[in-house]
Amino acid sequence: MRILARSCVFHIWMYGLMMLCGIAFLPAALWSRAGAYWGIDVYLRLVFWGLNGLCGLRVEIRGKVPTENVIVASKHQSFLDVLILVYALPEPKIVMKDLIRWVPVLGFYGMRMGNSPIRRGKGRASVDQLMSEVAKRSDLDGQLVIYPQGSRIVPGVEAPYKAGAHLIYDTYRLPCVPAAVNTGHFWPRISPYRYPGLAVIEFLEPLPAGLSRNDFTNALRTRIEPASDALSAEAREVYGR
Repeated sequence: MRILARSCVFHIWMYGLMMLCGIAFLPAALWSRAGAYWGIDVYLRLVFWGLNGLCGLRVEIRGKVPTENVIVASKHQSFLDVLILVYALPEPKIVMKDLIRWVPVLGFYGMRMGNSPIRRGKGRASVDQLMSEVAKRSDLDGQLVIYPQGSRIVPGVEAPYKAGAHLIYDTYRLPCVPAAVNTGHFWPRISPYRYPGLAVIEFLEPLPAGLSRNDFTNALRTRIEPASDALSAEAREVYGR
């Protein structure tokens, strides 16, 4: 019950801050994308401070953070890994669910960042929309974050790698940085609990541009899955999660 109570207080903190910071930084965000990133950075620092203080959950970024124009293909276990990636990357743009664009504050700042909203689960139509949204920018400046498995995956559960990540990679001829996570152990999908521990995002060895779809997908899987499994083992051994 104590963990649940602390988690509920944290949710009030996080969403209350979202409204306050969203309003406070609105002039800067309207002025420029850099202003939006500034407001988001301040907000996330406060969120992580509250997450540690209220829930005992710290975040850690491992590996070399990409600062150039790249694709970041990340394991996705939790909303927390989205927050950490946005905080860690200097110019993140995320392939996100279409519904998020209509969420107050969150949707505005997401679109101001240059995120690409996609209606998932529509097969070929989703892929076509993905490419259309990404193509709205003249180039892929910054770091485009995509979840190659499409949605949040419970730790230890296997799921296929979909075509979208390779389509963007192949079209724009950018290098791709895989990322492993263990966030689902501490901020589970569809759960109010936020457990104490250390949530990690680990940036892995980048893939060069120009790989075939099979080589690209296999390389992503053989980098991301073992690294995420190792982070999961660490979470279980050190924190019992």
